[in-house]
Amino acid sequence: MKTIQASGISRPHVLDPFAGSATTLLAAESLGVKSMGVEAHPFIARIAEAKLAWRSDPEAYLSAAKTLRRRSLHIAPETHSYPPLIHKCYDDATLGKLDVLRQALEDIYDGSDALKLVWLTLVSILRQVSPVGTAQWQYVLPKKQKRQVVEVYEAFDHCCEIFYHDMLSGQHLRGPRSSLITGDARRCRGIPDNWADLVITSPPYPNNYDYADATRLEMSFMKEINGWGDLQQKIRPHLVRSCSQHVPESAVDLDEILQAEELRPIHEDLSRVCRELGEIRQSRGGKKTYHLMVACYFHDLARVWQALRRCCKTPSRLCFVIGDSAPYGVYVPVMPWLGTLAIAAGFKSYGFEKTRDRNVKWKNRKHRVPLQEGRLWLEG
Repeated sequence: MKTIQASGISRPHVLDPFAGSATTLLAAESLGVKSMGVEAHPFIARIAEAKLAWRSDPEAYLSAAKTLRRRSLHIAPETHSYPPLIHKCYDDATLGKLDVLRQALEDIYDGSDALKLVWLTLVSILRQVSPVGTAQWQYVLPKKQKRQVVEVYEAFDHCCEIFYHDMLSGQHLRGPRSSLITGDARRCRGIPDNWADLVITSPPYPNNYDYADATRLEMSFMKEINGWGDLQQKIRPHLVRSCSQHVPESAVDLDEILQAEELRPIHEDLSRVCRELGEIRQSRGGKKTYHLMVACYFHDLARVWQALRRCCKTPSRLCFVIGDSAPYGVYVPVMPWLGTLAIAAGFKSYGFEKTRDRNVKWKNRKHRVPLQEGRLWLEG
């Protein structure tokens, strides 16, 4: 919120091309600022859309949640058809309770704001009630056990109470509602030309975190996917290529990517790093395709800059929360490369404001390359 206030624009149009679960959009609403967001992951976009219903009628939400709860008590559980991951994450009794809530929601769902939020309530408790390792937004660890697990209906009721009070706090707001587009930041389709005064976002870092896998538990429970392999077909094609899982060796022509016109300003340095990564991987057990990931990542972000140049006014300001990386110990200077690509796309200048050091907490890291995270500021 301070970033919005410090932009120098009294009532900016705010754009978040990597909207995630709508954090920036909700902050903009709280400040009475008009905002739009783009999110490529369809399940996370649905979470964001539900969260953006927080200014709807809280009594309607509470009534819908109570109706769902009552209805679920008269439904017989059917747990046999869930994917294997779900059976690894829940005992039969817990899964049975979750299943009847899901069935009840399926029966009454009508797309209303109230039921979007009830859907989010159910999604929000899935990790709380599992006895295995399911920390929020981290990979699921079925072999790791939690010390304390919340009972399903207790978790549901508590989440309802939190949502209800959050909704009450938003009832006084009279500013514009945020809008969300399920789409690709590399195109920003649906965002008008010369619309944004201020861009605030945090794109994926090139550090091999698999955003497609981040909601595998929730999507499996909702029966939107059957297993890990479905992510390759349904989710990964929509995302910026920041993970080696997104770039199998058979699917990417490295030379073709490196010769792309968008990468010309950093071609020499990028090619050198990719060649080094390609050589190192041959001596590593996993032989991860970091050389392809790095090339594809900067190609994708170069396209994001071009899309944002179309969407942004002149003048405009952009703030990218970003970090650098060092796959296989090879340093990738993310911030200067992104800044260079942004200027090539038509932005005027860039500067980096460090927030913190990274790669210093864990003692078992395979490399000790100093890394940092912070805000990449651009003027447009």
